[in-house]
Amino acid sequence: MTGYPYAKLADLVVLIVKELLKKWRKKRIALLVDEVFQAIGLDKAEIYTKVLLNLIEYPPTSYEKIIAIITTSEGLSRWRIGRHRWAWLMPMWNMSKEGFKELYNKLPEPKPDFEDVWRLCGGNPFILEQLYQVRWDVNKVITNLIKGRELTPNLISKWGELIKSAIDDPDVLWSPEASKELINELVEKNLIVYDLYPRDKYFWIDEPPPEKDSELGIGKYVAWQTPIHREAVRRALALG
Repeated sequence: MTGYPYAKLADLVVLIVKELLKKWRKKRIALLVDEVFQAIGLDKAEIYTKVLLNLIEYPPTSYEKIIAIITTSEGLSRWRIGRHRWAWLMPMWNMSKEGFKELYNKLPEPKPDFEDVWRLCGGNPFILEQLYQVRWDVNKVITNLIKGRELTPNLISKWGELIKSAIDDPDVLWSPEASKELINELVEKNLIVYDLYPRDKYFWIDEPPPEKDSELGIGKYVAWQTPIHREAVRRALALG
């Protein structure tokens, strides 16, 4: 779908739902849209979400039930969509340690010790997949993150001291003295999660993250996406 015009993409979803409503007698529809904002662009996130909401509120035909769930790992989309009164956002953290171990156990040997893998992934299945694909070569995953997230010498030299402090304690970025420009850049690069919800399960899909875990880079208000994201920034600091 990359590069597909967002209006045509939205129209396509509407057409699919219309066809489902025509053919299914019970007329119960569940729409699950995953990471679509990467394809249509963050600037279209609000429009696309509202199109799906309108599909529920002003349906092309009668229905019994329709639910639409849109998921994204793009941090900026949360702020764009969340400012609207019609939005209801629920964060989802990485897998719990028990669930992550079940996934780890399904991978064939040889593999590193589980605790070592946990300290790198923090429960993130995508990072686990990347490590497995490169035969557990951590340096390759880190190098890919440094290049993919553009952790350039210019970025490091500009924010080096503040980023260095945030590596040890991400809540440094919650301070009033922290640069909003840096925070926006780290969120845009999907390196941190900013303004974490209270750990009450009501606010979260599945298990919330711990209140604070310095080993995994989780603060009360700010967290690194995964420990290996934090390690990529640490490595970039050393290189810069």
